[in-house]
Amino acid sequence: MRAVPTWAVVAAGAAPVLLVSGWTIAGARQPAGYDPVRDTISELAGQDATDPWIMVGCLALLGCCYLATAAVLHAAGLPSRFLLAVGGVATVALIAFPRPKVGGSLGHGIVATVAVLALALWPAGSALRLPRGPDSGHPTRPEPPWAFRRPVALGVTALLLGLFGWCAFEVTGGSRTGLAERVTAAAVALWPLLAMLSARRAWLAGTRRSGPPVGRRPARGGSVSRR
Repeated sequence: MRAVPTWAVVAAGAAPVLLVSGWTIAGARQPAGYDPVRDTISELAGQDATDPWIMVGCLALLGCCYLATAAVLHAAGLPSRFLLAVGGVATVALIAFPRPKVGGSLGHGIVATVAVLALALWPAGSALRLPRGPDSGHPTRPEPPWAFRRPVALGVTALLLGLFGWCAFEVTGGSRTGLAERVTAAAVALWPLLAMLSARRAWLAGTRRSGPPVGRRPARGGSVSRR
């Protein structure tokens, strides 16, 4: 496995902290009529929000955290890393499509949907790996970290897609849109950290198991023996 540096773990851990801190601080700046259970996170960065720069800044940094994680998390495989990067770019792009003062925004809805779907599907990308075993062409392929094993990866994506469905249901007429969005966003932001910790643990374990390279035993007189 490739190295998983400490800064990458910090970047992945910053994502849920930025998200929760952003909606908490920005929500406290809104008028008394703002209800976090009913009202969405996007309204905190909307055109009629009080101090929208708070949530805008958090969204920009959040997207950068996803991009940094995608750049380093080699254990996830290219399909997963691509989807995670798409989610990061779409998260930053939300800044360019704020919610208007009145009505909705098609651009905002499309970008938000792309962001959530990409961030919900990226765990399943690691399930696209080649099978292990003598018939796979990789007889010595090591077992991936637990976060990237097929049952775990598919299970996490199923859970995130279920939360996305809850959000869609609330948007169409529910009264807990804000709650559904916050639970989904928190789960989406937390999984990259858990995946990064899983990869780092596997890398550290592999580093401890590996010893110094084994060389050839020198022959008498200090020369290397040859057959």
